[in-house]
Amino acid sequence: MFLDYVIQNWALILIGIAFAISLKITGFQDKGSEKRMYILIASVFLLSVVVFEEFYLADLGGYLMPRTVLMAVRYSATPVIVAMVLYTLQKKTRWFIFIPALVLTVINIISIFTGVVFGLSEDGTLQRGPLGYLPYIVAGLYGVYLIYVLYSRSNKLYTEIIPIAFLALAFASGVFLPFIFGTRFAQIFCTTIMIALFIYYVFSIHKLSKIDPLTGVLNLQAFYNDSAVNPEDITALVSMDMNGLKGINDSRGHAAGDRALVAIAECFIGELNSHQAAYRIGGDEFVVICRKTPQSEVTGLIERLQARISKTGYSSSIGYSYTENGKKSVNDLLKESDEHMYAEKAKYYSDARTDRRKR
Repeated sequence: MFLDYVIQNWALILIGIAFAISLKITGFQDKGSEKRMYILIASVFLLSVVVFEEFYLADLGGYLMPRTVLMAVRYSATPVIVAMVLYTLQKKTRWFIFIPALVLTVINIISIFTGVVFGLSEDGTLQRGPLGYLPYIVAGLYGVYLIYVLYSRSNKLYTEIIPIAFLALAFASGVFLPFIFGTRFAQIFCTTIMIALFIYYVFSIHKLSKIDPLTGVLNLQAFYNDSAVNPEDITALVSMDMNGLKGINDSRGHAAGDRALVAIAECFIGELNSHQAAYRIGGDEFVVICRKTPQSEVTGLIERLQARISKTGYSSSIGYSYTENGKKSVNDLLKESDEHMYAEKAKYYSDARTDRRKR
């Protein structure tokens, strides 16, 4: 039996080993995230053992109760694993993301005795109960939410969209392909998920060379690289400088200043679309590259950023430059947007001094 498992899951074993080795030698994640990733890998392996044992017993014939129990584990494990992916890839995800999966687990356990979700006929044929599609619905909703969260918190660049799309394809296949290929698809589901996670991880490592580790937006080197690619498509640059960061660092400490920068960066991530990308090019300096973006959209973006930043309790000065025909160079656009931004900053501090004198 062991040899049969190894042969059937050899690709999964190789990818899992490569995944674990990569986690060990790269070490770019914090210890908590790394531990979650190891647990996720182990969970996929355990599910593959359950799937193998279920179909091994099915080929032998009989064993209806053990097979029913294994089916309950399989139907429960899939949503749990998708929830674990979400919990692992997004640090801000809280433990209660597992509640729907745990509720489904309870229903599946009840189904062992009632057949409300699934059951086996006397000849071993699968029979769906009134809630027969519930495991697929729960897993599908988890998958949709995972892709939504990953996309909404990304920088909307193709280097991030491609691995997210690959994950979406993998999870979608786990929900829909069983209705096309039958229950036998479960035998390659674990390998499918492991491949998707490993590819996402490899892309994440590659992405790190372009990401500012504190704020999560792109870094200065990425700005230089990206601004040199199809510069004729760049219609606007938006320059932003945080107001009062030195005061925060001096009075409340650099950790408070770091939190302020992260809050500012999250405002960018929440407002930009696929034609726009944010870069941290200095301590508290950010730039947004806008490609093929009309001027009305640029001014609208600035208004939304100012409104969103004001809700954080922090302040920033923003300037922009625009070209309709793409004839301005990136350097000229950056110089112009910086000039407008520094004019706003000078006005901010002038107004602040005036207010202090009035008091």
